[in-house]
Amino acid sequence: MQIKLLVEGGSMQPGPALSQKLGPAGINIGQVIKKVNDETKAFKGLKVPVELEVDTGTKEFEVKVFSPPVSELLKKEFGVEKASGAQKKFQVANASIEQIISVAKTKMANLLCNDLKSAVKLVVGSCVSLGVLVESKSAKEIEQEIDEGKYDKEIQEEKTETSEEKRAELDTYFQDLKKQQDKLLEQEKVEQAAKEEKAKK
Repeated sequence: MQIKLLVEGGSMQPGPALSQKLGPAGINIGQVIKKVNDETKAFKGLKVPVELEVDTGTKEFEVKVFSPPVSELLKKEFGVEKASGAQKKFQVANASIEQIISVAKTKMANLLCNDLKSAVKLVVGSCVSLGVLVESKSAKEIEQEIDEGKYDKEIQEEKTETSEEKRAELDTYFQDLKKQQDKLLEQEKVEQAAKEEKAKK
């Protein structure tokens, strides 16, 4: 019997949903939680897909841990709690190509990619929906540049370290952008409040 779960790395909790899934198998929920938490503690703070292979006869079970979804790995890499929600207007981080290569390498085994270059492109694709810039550009532009071979050298060398100088440049660009975004957000709030006020009259 196979049971699929999506758990918080290292901190799976007992709950009704878990009891419903594990109850019919007749296995000890406490043991499952302990084993899953041990196996997923490296992914603390991330949602991790887990598969339980249960032998209903002997009540023995095996835990298989898969690496977290790309979006979760990216959020952890950039210290972002949630996606932008309005990607065209608001960006939540500015990544270096090295950070993207690092996530692509972590995820490579679970991606349907033949090589690191296509894995990198796939990870950049996830940046689009999260609202993450790459190299101070939109993720869509970067996808095009990857196709054109602009980052072949970094990808071939599997560079995962961003130089301090480059990191500072990316951060400065993002701070300026964030100021503009905050102004825009403030403006929208004022306009929204004015609309609501008008509607009341």
